[in-house]
Amino acid sequence: MHPKAKHYIKQLQLKKHPEGGYYKEVYRSGELILPEHLPERYKSTRNFSTSIYFLLEGKQFSAFHLLQSDELWHFYDGSAVLLYVINKEGELITKKLGKKKDCELQLIVEKQNWFAAELEDKKSFALFGCAVSPGFDFADFELGKRDILLQKFPQHSALIKRLSKSS
Repeated sequence: MHPKAKHYIKQLQLKKHPEGGYYKEVYRSGELILPEHLPERYKSTRNFSTSIYFLLEGKQFSAFHLLQSDELWHFYDGSAVLLYVINKEGELITKKLGKKKDCELQLIVEKQNWFAAELEDKKSFALFGCAVSPGFDFADFELGKRDILLQKFPQHSALIKRLSKSS
């Protein structure tokens, strides 16, 4: 494991995430939005916003998943991160999060789009943050099932096979 990745995992007390990588929630707004004030896709109360640290190391990846809220990614340290978004029309959009010239320091993933991420440099790591509003709840998280994603987006089969978990 990359020494800086090991340092951040220990210092920030990160734990394994179901989609891959490591994470820790660092902020959850104390204020709540009631279901009647939210779009119908939310079935219960949500915090105004939430934020996590997220770390990928080496060949780890964040598997294809979908959220019901927009998610803002912000870069802290390490390798550039390749973020793959399959939008509602089935188009693949590749974004780069990082400090290099061809990267952005902040990126948005719009709600209800499938997305996954991996490191550009597989010998490195990346530490970044993700903020969600309305706040994240695992009820709004759907981990992509490889077979279903392949049926829905056959034009992206190589990427889906590489960045998804077995169904």
